[in-house]
Amino acid sequence: MDGMSFELPLFIVATFAGALVAGLSGFAFGLIAASIWLYILTPVQTASLIIAFGLIVQGHSVWKLRGALDWRRLWPFILGAAPGVPVGVTMLTWGDPGHVRAGVGVFLVLYSLYALFRPAIEPLKSPGTTVDAVVGFLNGALGGITGLAGILVTIWCGLRGWPKDVQRAVFQPVAVATFLLSALWIGAKGALSAETIKLFLIGLPALFAGTWLGLKLFGRVSEAAFRKIVLVLLLASGAVLVV
Repeated sequence: MDGMSFELPLFIVATFAGALVAGLSGFAFGLIAASIWLYILTPVQTASLIIAFGLIVQGHSVWKLRGALDWRRLWPFILGAAPGVPVGVTMLTWGDPGHVRAGVGVFLVLYSLYALFRPAIEPLKSPGTTVDAVVGFLNGALGGITGLAGILVTIWCGLRGWPKDVQRAVFQPVAVATFLLSALWIGAKGALSAETIKLFLIGLPALFAGTWLGLKLFGRVSEAAFRKIVLVLLLASGAVLVV
């Protein structure tokens, strides 16, 4: 972050926007923040900050959901994430920043299009714990390379047709577990810099303010309308990252 006079306010705005969306919807902090951060931060910094902030935002939600957690559903995803995270972190520290930006952009575009236009389909019948573990592995790898630790599990829960409360009690704890594993591996590889820690401390007030406002707005905005607005913004952000 060289042009600090311009890039620091942009970083704070992105942090606030991601926290606001996460407070209101329960997910998507990393998607919103990364769509801006990747213009001004390195992929390693972006992933590290998404993981650090995500632990705070999602950890709070999981603590509130602790009584509804079903470990029989959770363990295959977490077990699969354990080997997936180091694969993703290794790709992150070895990969070309331009390729990572383009890859995240393609993912944002595909995810947004899927979520906006997905047809009504029959829920998948139980595919077994092995398939859940494979999804957990892929989710862990994506979390390690981008910090987006719960997106694939969120999509998978939707395909399974589980009720909203059940989905949230699965994808949020899995995201927290993936965040923790990613943080440990990034730290073990020595990829956490003093500049990243400084940005984390600078961004905390914006994170808390955005989360607080998002929780205040929860229920006041139509869920369907808000979801479409967020997805359109993600689609545009992803397209710009690809270009």
